[in-house]
Amino acid sequence: MIKIVKDDDNFDLQAALSDVSELLDATMDELLPRPTASSSIISLEDRNQVEGECHVGGEGRVMEAMRYSALSGGKRLRPFLTLTCASLFGVSREASIYTAAAIEFIHTYSLIHDDLPAMDDDDLRRGKPSCHIQFDEATAILAGDALQTLAFQLLADREAHPDPSVRCELVRSVARAAGCSGMVGGQMLDLYSENQELSVDEIIRLQRLKTGEMFAISCEAGAILGKAPDKQRKALHRYAHDMGLAFQITDDRLDAEGTREETGKEVNKDDKRGKATLIGAMGVDWAREQGQILARQAIGHLSCFDKKADGLRALADYVVTRRS
Repeated sequence: MIKIVKDDDNFDLQAALSDVSELLDATMDELLPRPTASSSIISLEDRNQVEGECHVGGEGRVMEAMRYSALSGGKRLRPFLTLTCASLFGVSREASIYTAAAIEFIHTYSLIHDDLPAMDDDDLRRGKPSCHIQFDEATAILAGDALQTLAFQLLADREAHPDPSVRCELVRSVARAAGCSGMVGGQMLDLYSENQELSVDEIIRLQRLKTGEMFAISCEAGAILGKAPDKQRKALHRYAHDMGLAFQITDDRLDAEGTREETGKEVNKDDKRGKATLIGAMGVDWAREQGQILARQAIGHLSCFDKKADGLRALADYVVTRRS
């Protein structure tokens, strides 16, 4: 079970997030491939000097890029959701950490690709140079591809769950959430929205796909691991969709109001690129109020879990009050 640190009976979210992050980083460090002598990095200068010679083992560069991006910190909210939701059904952290790591790898791949010049063209991620700046564009693309395939390798592994039907359900559900009917589709809509007039409903759909579907599967994956009843699985899905939209609204608000030092990335990007956001459509004050409403709605979906879901309730409050 996820460690709950109490202070006057209040859930200590920061301690719980730190606890999950520590476990996740140690696990990802073990799961990620490491460059070895047989996967040595060949510099671009060396390649040019020995034109025509085949250098077996240059894959070490993409391994370094994978590790650079995956182990660069972050909030680890999606793994926290997976581990917390799995614990609601008696699944231990040790049994659910493979699935949580797989989802984080998919999230990391999406950030690498999102930062590319062909996408959002961001040079900064989590206070560090983006992957394509630290390495190069081709390496960044391949590092994202490799993280995505590693994620599905983990979901299909017996370590994820001994029941093959559960593993199949994990693979199917995560693939749907990450694909053209989920995160990828949302990213396409986001790119298409530049300098376009979208209605509020269209913007909400964009954000539910781009951000909400991966939050939803992060919760549902824990329920799948625990073979949860359909009613409780749907409750977690509804929670995640409202919480995910609140998270994205806050992200857009921080882009408009925050600073580079607070967020660890460039700000005012949406306005400069002419992107359709709820901030642009309805204003900052409306967005702040709407985020609070969505957080309360998300918490309302958790009534069937009593105090066992206090971590999820605390997270819903956090996503609309954070500054990074």
